[in-house]
Amino acid sequence: MNAPEFTENDFLGFYRRLTEAGEQWWRVTIGDRPHTYRIQHGMGNTPGDIDLVVDAENLRAKLKKWHREGFVPDAAGAHASLGEETGDASVAFMSELARVSAIYRDGKWHHSECRDKSEVPLPATVFIGRIAFACGAGHALVPRINPAYLFSSRFDDIVLDILENKRVMLIGHTGAGKTSFIEQVAARARYGVLRSNMNGQTTAGDFVGFWTVKGGETIWVDGVLPTAMREGLWLIVDEIDFAEPSILAALTAVLEPQGRLVLKEKGHEIVEPHPDFRLFATANAVGAMSRFRHLYQGANLMNEAFLDRWRVYRIDYLTPDEEADVLVRTLAPHMTRLLADTLASIAAECRAAFLREDLSSAFSTRRLIDWAELMLRTGDPERAAEPAIYAKVAPEDAAFIRAIVRHHIAPNS
Repeated sequence: MNAPEFTENDFLGFYRRLTEAGEQWWRVTIGDRPHTYRIQHGMGNTPGDIDLVVDAENLRAKLKKWHREGFVPDAAGAHASLGEETGDASVAFMSELARVSAIYRDGKWHHSECRDKSEVPLPATVFIGRIAFACGAGHALVPRINPAYLFSSRFDDIVLDILENKRVMLIGHTGAGKTSFIEQVAARARYGVLRSNMNGQTTAGDFVGFWTVKGGETIWVDGVLPTAMREGLWLIVDEIDFAEPSILAALTAVLEPQGRLVLKEKGHEIVEPHPDFRLFATANAVGAMSRFRHLYQGANLMNEAFLDRWRVYRIDYLTPDEEADVLVRTLAPHMTRLLADTLASIAAECRAAFLREDLSSAFSTRRLIDWAELMLRTGDPERAAEPAIYAKVAPEDAAFIRAIVRHHIAPNS
């Protein structure tokens, strides 16, 4: 296909395409000398990495090349992603969303095809952030890798503790990413993960084991703790501040270095921990988070003797910049920086309202990604928010969040 012909004025403006790494652009402006043009290149809202002056003939050749490579002329340009004046930012958001969601629905952009990796040798060591981590042998319960996950340098100490087989407890608000952090370390290092949620329904039998009758025979069934210890799995005790005292008592001996589990109900059988076994806990209202206990009704106090057996780290929500990065990486090539920055700001404002107790529900990164993905499909933030956000919370919370959304995004006319 031949590139379309332009008049001189039509040369000016932006030429864009979406890639897996994000939005790539060329910008054409009038040069300092007569009959010359300045062209600049960049990604997203980053400063241009190419800046040069060409004549009209050279520019025509460039235009044909850009056309073949899939760049789309955008002479008027939604320049907000480059930090230029656009008027009302909320209107700019809807303009950008309309453009990107049209591409999303047309199916013009796809992720790279998955290649068969069965013959690719697996590494013996991977880097988790900046820490070299010895890989496991693999297991059916190894979590799936989230390639968009960000390992901040502030996580390095936690990764080192996992390497050294310390008992790690992560505390923080709901949706801050406590469990997903452990799962993503395990995913990259190829270790299987078991999760046990202390939701009030989990009994000591579920956790440690129990006798049952099967086919007329009485047999012992291991709970999640001895299963993980025997098979060398990573066990996450989610919301440990809601656990029954009998479960905490079973954990206490295992928390000691090379701690063993004694199955009293099974004739005092001793379960030795596999070298790959790791034990984790998450909590919402423990230690430094105790002042938020009123936000998590039913959470139990934990004594210092129990907490002293853990390395306790507080996990906070991502910063707006980090969360915008996650959105762009997760939904590439469709999510642009302009959209991501606005959505991350909305999430941050909702979390601030939660901490002020203006909202009774937290706002997780998982919820934000779900909303953003549905928004790209529908082109309508409100329509996407109904199943992704509003239907999951109380009516008064939904009304409050809707007001925050409309403060940042002009309603679709």
